[in-house]
Amino acid sequence: MKVLIASPLHSYVNAREVDAAGTTLREMLADLDRRYPGIRFRMVDEQDLLRKHMRFFVNGEQVFDVEHALRPTDEVQIVQALSGG
Repeated sequence: MKVLIASPLHSYVNAREVDAAGTTLREMLADLDRRYPGIRFRMVDEQDLLRKHMRFFVNGEQVFDVEHALRPTDEVQIVQALSGG
């Protein structure tokens, strides 16, 4: 599946878009981490939960669970939320 990578993570993949495999978001993130070591920890915390500042969209709809089912034809977009004061 096509994965669009957030700008702050480009240093891991040297690209805006990569391919990944997996039947769930968890598996897709594990596949990305095999290909680009260290990237998963930037998106998933020690409790295996999605980090609060990261947003995940599958085919344009936001998902919140690492067990969200994926298909090979899906497009996953990873975005880093902005905050400020």
